[in-house]
Amino acid sequence: MAQEARKTLFDLLAVMAALRTPGSGCPWDLEQTFQTIAPYTIEEAYEVAEAIAGGNRDELLEELGDLLLQVVYHARMAEEEGAFTFADVVDRITRKMLRRHPHVFGSPDERAAGASAGFWERIKDAEKKERAGDRFVPAAEGEGADGDRRGEAGQGPSILADVPLALPALTRALKLQKQAARVGFDWPTIAPVLDKLREELGELQGAIVAGGPTATQDAAVAEELGDVLFVIANLARHLRIDPEASLRGANAKFVRRFRRIEELLAAAGRSPSEATLVEMERAWEEAKAEERRPHRTQG
Repeated sequence: MAQEARKTLFDLLAVMAALRTPGSGCPWDLEQTFQTIAPYTIEEAYEVAEAIAGGNRDELLEELGDLLLQVVYHARMAEEEGAFTFADVVDRITRKMLRRHPHVFGSPDERAAGASAGFWERIKDAEKKERAGDRFVPAAEGEGADGDRRGEAGQGPSILADVPLALPALTRALKLQKQAARVGFDWPTIAPVLDKLREELGELQGAIVAGGPTATQDAAVAEELGDVLFVIANLARHLRIDPEASLRGANAKFVRRFRRIEELLAAAGRSPSEATLVEMERAWEEAKAEERRPHRTQG
């Protein structure tokens, strides 16, 4: 029996077109819009990151396909509107990559000059000015209580304007800080960042004390907690550590250790809901000790 021919990108585009064809397509797919598909796009990007973190290449293969499907889906809906096609998406990103890598694809002089410091940001800034035509772009209605897209009358948009509002808050904090640091609004070393963290923790503690019994739902406490998290993101930036990846690692560690608590309690015929906090803490410390214990090979 002959081996079935491998499917191609053109096959995937044809499948999506068929799914979105009125009368013969899939009812669910036909109902979807950019807004309803967007959450799936975000979810698939996170699943790609999870597959990378897990080191499972077969899983990564699967998740990359799911993420590619999202691009094909959005491009198909745009084509139906007459806005652009998948080919336009490919053309736009290819041209952008060529333009942003003059040290690889540019003239002989540009290639000889190499990748000078800050070249990526300079090219991006030039692209923004070209798109905006150096005109003031007002903030969209209802966009951002932080006003990051607003400028003074007659001025262009803020340098923070290109940090998407839809990013996870921790990632957005990091990107906002990076943008501000580009114009010198930054601490030169980690020491003042740590000082600021201690200051914000003190303010959070003060707000909790002042809030008394209602502190768990107090707006002032929520604001101070946000300040602490913002400084944590800044500390991660100075340490050159991705805070999202760091937190994902902590989450995975918590899941792993709590699962061990469940195993240890199950061996004693108990469940977490039946155990006391002291018993669970004892099992937690045992789980930690097991992880730190060096693995011995069979000799």
